Amino acid sequence: MLNAAPAPPTALTRLQGLPPIANAHIRAIVLGSFPGAASLAAAQYYAHPRNHFWPIMAALWPGDPQPSTYAERCTWLLDHGVGVWDVYASCERQGSLDSAIRAAVCNDFEGLLTQCPELALIAHNGQESYRHHKRLLHLGLPCVRLPSTSPANASMRLEHKIAAWRAAFAPIFGL
Repeated sequence: MLNAAPAPPTALTRLQGLPPIANAHIRAIVLGSFPGAASLAAAQYYAHPRNHFWPIMAALWPGDPQPSTYAERCTWLLDHGVGVWDVYASCERQGSLDSAIRAAVCNDFEGLLTQCPELALIAHNGQESYRHHKRLLHLGLPCVRLPSTSPANASMRLEHKIAAWRAAFAPIFGL
């Protein structure tokens, strides 16, 4: 019996990230690493049904119910002064795990600061995003690492994530 030749390595496809949710009036921007497969497929940030991002945001402003559609949620976030973007503009990755990201290209944060003059906080959603905080320090804004909202971060309960996010946002938004 002959041994079959090894299969050639699978080429990874270059994935393009999503445009920022931002306007000139945001005071905080949440930076993830790169959208997961569900988010890319839906062209929506934090689209995985088990991601805690949207429930955490709703918990921060309980007196203002969060809308159900994505477009309305984006407007709701902006109305609260929160933007969303990612550290990486593009990368190669199979699946959704940050550990699988290869050949990443970072977004243009200097351009973001120019377009968002009221920005006062960079909130990194998880460890992979926070790995790049030093390249943002020259912007002169505080950078905080928050617990990842990803379903892969199942070791921390939602209540603890909410408390951490509230503590980071409280000085900016008076929560």
